[in-house]
Formats: sequence, structure tokens, C-alpha cells
Amino acid sequence: MRKPHRLLLLATLLALPLSSQADPSPERGRYLLQIAGCNDCHTAGYLLAPDKTPDQAWLLGDTLGWSGPWGTTYASNLRLILPRLSEEQWLQLARQAAYRPPMPNHALRIMEEDDLRSIHRFVVQLGAAGQPAPAALAPGQTPAGPAVLFPAPPAP
Repeated sequence: MRKPHRLLLLATLLALPLSSQADPSPERGRYLLQIAGCNDCHTAGYLLAPDKTPDQAWLLGDTLGWSGPWGTTYASNLRLILPRLSEEQWLQLARQAAYRPPMPNHALRIMEEDDLRSIHRFVVQLGAAGQPAPAALAPGQTPAGPAVLFPAPPAP
């Protein structure tokens, strides 16, 4: 291969995106929700039967509480939240994520824009369904139902 062709090939390769992102799509959103573990908390029973939980049962929130020094939180029903938001509103919400534990806020904040758009498109495609999750409880309040108890971090 002559030198000009090598330079052209190198320039072309360098111009390609660094990631293998696909255009935003509901199918990609479905995949991302699975690998990001969103269903683990936001879909009741998913952890025990991930391969048996139909898409229509996904992301309806849960009444299982997550208790720790912050109080008790419940995974929200994303099917009631995301369809009310435009993609732009969803991007802004995700970039500013600062929810109580055990929500991995950092994961939302660092997701690529096209990935967030794909997630939004999939959830909107699923459609609004279900009831809102219970409201968070302040520290010291006892949850009415089952809750996973996180120990307090060790004192410094």
C-alpha cells in the first residue's frame, strides 16, 4: 500500500466514533435496561426470575423498601415517569440524578446521550402502567412492608 493510501486509511479510522454506539432505538433501550440492572430494583420479582419476567411487567416500581441511614426508599415506577417527559427533559433529569441509595446515580449521569434516549424510547413504547411506588420514609420511620436493611457505614 502506498503511503498516501495509508494516511487516508489512518485518517478515516481516526474519524470513526470511539464507541460502538448505535442510533437511539427502543431495542437498544431494552438491552441497556437489562445490562444496567434497572429491572433489579424497578421491577418487582425480577431478581428471582429475570428470564421469566415479561417486558410488560418491567419498570413498574416495587413495594420492597431499601432501608439505611438515609431512611427507606422504594424503586419508582418508571413507566409513570418517563412517558410524561420529553427526551430532552429525561436527559436533563438523568444528568442531574441525585436520588437516595441504593440508586446508582453515577451510572445515569455518565451514560451516553444516545443510550439515555434509547432507554426513554423503550419505556415510552412500553406505555404508562401501574401505580406509583410508596413514598420514601425518613430515617427512624419503620416501613410497613418488607425492606432490605443496609448497615450503617463504619465510624471513621
